Amino acid sequence: MTDTPISSIPEFERRKAKYEPVSQALYAIYGYPHWRQALPPLDELIDCILSQSTTDLNRDRAFAALKARFPDWESAMTAPESEIIDAIRPAGLANQKGPRIQGVLRRIYQERGELNIDFLADLTVEDARKWLTSFDGVGPKTAAIVLCFALDRAAFPVDTHVHRLGQRIGFLPAGISADKAHPVMEAIVPPKDYYPFHLNLIWHGRQICHARVPECERCPLTEYCDYYQNGRAAL
Repeated sequence: MTDTPISSIPEFERRKAKYEPVSQALYAIYGYPHWRQALPPLDELIDCILSQSTTDLNRDRAFAALKARFPDWESAMTAPESEIIDAIRPAGLANQKGPRIQGVLRRIYQERGELNIDFLADLTVEDARKWLTSFDGVGPKTAAIVLCFALDRAAFPVDTHVHRLGQRIGFLPAGISADKAHPVMEAIVPPKDYYPFHLNLIWHGRQICHARVPECERCPLTEYCDYYQNGRAAL
């Protein structure tokens, strides 16, 4: 992951001060959220690769088809590439994702002697993140999801909703890339809250703070939101 020195983030203390009131407002609406049952770490990694540039529904269909066709990851690793591509077609970009998945499986097997990445629980978060992002097609978001959701490690995923809301509310400076946003959000949010706050930002992005037309009139965050305070309130 590209490091983003916190000292380079303008008005960082002001941005960080938003966390407590925003988090409390979101907890009041959505409570303490729970995602689906956690997958084993390697399953989570493959699931994340399938999720790239597609919907959750299509990702889930492709993952289910992949698991139904192959009894274990070793079978998927050694199968003809065309069979992987055919199985994951619902996720889209199958011609890219199929070889990528097999490449990840093969390298894990070559390095570890087994298809298992549970050892990441014993590494530091940064070492585990560095190892994951060394794979083709695995970026900071995928690495953070595997670490946070499958291994209960202190990593904060920045997906499209978190990236959008982070900039609108003002946690993140405008124009920052999603990759560079990860260390900023990790510096703002207490590690114990990475999991619930990440999910609550997603729920809020889906329910109220939509990409095209945010429903500011029913948002409880307007008092703390840069987007609203810097002009949206006057519309």
